[in-house]
Amino acid sequence: MLGYFKKLTGDKQTKKLNIYYNKVKQINALEPEIEKLTDEQLKAKTSYFKEQLENGKSVLDIQVEAFAVVREAAKRVVGMRHFDVQLIGGMVLSEGNIAEMPTGEGKTLVASLSSYLRALEGKGVHVITVNDYLATRDRELIGGIYEFLGLTVGLNLPMMDPNEKKAAYQADITYGVGTEFGFDHLRDHMAYDPNQRVQRPYHYAIIDEADSVLVDEAKTPLIIAGKTGVSNELSYLCARVIKTFKQDEDFVFDPETKATNFTDEGIAKIERGFDIENLYDLEHQTLYHYVIQALRAHIMFKRDVDYIVKEGKVLLVDAFTGRTMEGRSLSNGLHQAIEAKEGLELTEENKTQASITIQNYFRLYPTLSGMTGTAKTEEKEFQEIYSMNVIQIPTNRPIMRKDLPDQVFDTIENKYKAVARRVRELHDKGQPVLIGTTSILQSEEIADYLRKENLQFEVLNAKTVEQEVQLISLAGQKGRITVATNMAGRGTDIMLGEGVAELGGLYVVGTERNESRRIDNQLKGRSGRQGDPGTSEFFLSLEDDLIRRFASEEVEKLKKKLKVDSDGRVLNDKMVEFFDRTQRICEGSGYSIREYNIKLDDVLNLQRGTVYELRTRILEGRELVPLIKTSVESYVKNEVEYVTSEEIIPENWDLSLLVTHLSSVMPGTDLSVITDMMDRNKINDTVLEQLEGYFARLDAITENPQVLSAFPRYILSAVDHHWLAHLEAMERLKEGIGLRSYSQEDPMRQYGREGYALFTEMYHKIEKEIGIQTAAIVRSIESQIGRE
Repeated sequence: MLGYFKKLTGDKQTKKLNIYYNKVKQINALEPEIEKLTDEQLKAKTSYFKEQLENGKSVLDIQVEAFAVVREAAKRVVGMRHFDVQLIGGMVLSEGNIAEMPTGEGKTLVASLSSYLRALEGKGVHVITVNDYLATRDRELIGGIYEFLGLTVGLNLPMMDPNEKKAAYQADITYGVGTEFGFDHLRDHMAYDPNQRVQRPYHYAIIDEADSVLVDEAKTPLIIAGKTGVSNELSYLCARVIKTFKQDEDFVFDPETKATNFTDEGIAKIERGFDIENLYDLEHQTLYHYVIQALRAHIMFKRDVDYIVKEGKVLLVDAFTGRTMEGRSLSNGLHQAIEAKEGLELTEENKTQASITIQNYFRLYPTLSGMTGTAKTEEKEFQEIYSMNVIQIPTNRPIMRKDLPDQVFDTIENKYKAVARRVRELHDKGQPVLIGTTSILQSEEIADYLRKENLQFEVLNAKTVEQEVQLISLAGQKGRITVATNMAGRGTDIMLGEGVAELGGLYVVGTERNESRRIDNQLKGRSGRQGDPGTSEFFLSLEDDLIRRFASEEVEKLKKKLKVDSDGRVLNDKMVEFFDRTQRICEGSGYSIREYNIKLDDVLNLQRGTVYELRTRILEGRELVPLIKTSVESYVKNEVEYVTSEEIIPENWDLSLLVTHLSSVMPGTDLSVITDMMDRNKINDTVLEQLEGYFARLDAITENPQVLSAFPRYILSAVDHHWLAHLEAMERLKEGIGLRSYSQEDPMRQYGREGYALFTEMYHKIEKEIGIQTAAIVRSIESQIGRE
């Protein structure tokens, strides 16, 4: 068995798997003893394990017996017994790593092991799935095991009542979709009452389909936005202007990074059209925002690929699942720019109120783990961003699927014709076929070619998840033809129908190389589950999107030397290597984009952490008076330093203005004496002496808990006002930061430096506002006391 492990995973992981397999032997040795326990005795193990942890043992110390208990509970509750390799998967998860297990290996059951083990610590376990359907299904299926063993199970879904959400988070194990956990985190840090918050401190999470959640979805940050005014006329006007612009003349577009910007000629056209001198002047910032979003909408977003128009509305399409994302919209005016491009009625513009990247959200968990069928190709990213290693788990049964060599054609049309011929050939003998596409548009194109062959088929095309699961689960039935985006129905096993194994099992057809080998491998993995027979075959063309974006010049040179047969098939053995190389370039580009985005967000993340900690302190009233004093003192010292700068001669100090500013945060103090001073130290000492007197009055007032409870709401509104303005300023800074590279400046360094300057300025405003709000309350209380 160990020789098989070594052959499968290589020397690096053999030692690790050896350790795991020894633990499996221990669990198997316990099985007869655990089987003899009554239900009550088995349930009592949970209390026993908790006592062990309280007495100083670690979760790894009790892992063997805990896993044996979960295996027995699973047999009794859901009629399933964990395979040995599933036990190994559970061990990998418990340590905070990624278990790579092919489709059909029972990852849902694997999660039960580490979920139970880490839930014994009493700090909560989050089990993250890719959609609400799977979260609900897994909670119902596996939740019974935990409840049998005395643990509580929660389900966190969108639009739930806050009290229901709070209860879900208080459970020992909570199921849900990652984005909803992230949005709850953001909403908790927008709350004005501690009771409005639903989450508790993070402890441990298991992410199912980890590559999908942590890599594919990580390109788009989580954003909570509020409505703001949008200029309909300007949006429509910019859309019309941009439609007249020509690529390489008025704007440039990089197909690799999908980034676009204006050329000098394009800028000149805008300046002439709007009768302005300089588009980049601060006063024209709004106009620049509208025209650049119009350009992005026109060039970067394709109808029926990135979005669809349904009943007069723009619905975004998830690039990886092909599903429409109900209720989701692009922020900062980009959604409205797409609506203007399509001539639709504009919705209100979304203005960012809170945001966080997927990466920075999941890095909040002290221990993070994941499961997926495909992660090894992205191991570097998982290690660098999430500190997780990828451990490849041996399959329960050997994989019998045949992965045929790719077929390459000269044109997309010839490729699709070949796909239709292959499907006709397979269908005539009754073998089921699953055709994987990269977008809704491609699904529809393939469908046209299948119709010409008079073939009956099902298209999974932005349907509900329930319909999708039903259709994908039937894809292995005899004579079935299913067209689906590559991610559709992920998490659903495709069971072979009667007599299908004898026909060769499920035949998977890929119609294009994806942006990474990992997604191609996901598609291949839909066939050949649990030792089933199956086949995969990819059909490619020299006009595919991957080639067009990353190797267009190279392929033009190759075309002159290529030989093709009468069907347009390229007769060159090295063409597959060419596609492999191009795909690796694409993977590198995708990683660079994600790395760039996370570095940008890392700058904001430090700021976000500071503001969120400040908010939490205020909300909970934790050491509120010392916080107020620190803020006011900091503001006062900064003001004195600014007005009495060494760069200004004392005769030119505006001390009257200083008195006005300081009086706004130090009510009831007499600072007029400093207007005649010419010594900075004396001014400073006098101001601080007055400040001490004010603080003494503040202490006296805040001794009353009822009075103190009035402070948080006023102060929080001040913090939020400046934080939201800062988020908008950072967004604008990010919009223009890419242009800095043209002036030989490092954009990232510039963003960090200027972002820090903006944050310092914003924090100074917050300190002032805390002082002003506090002063208003003090004046109000003191005047009330005076009247009494």
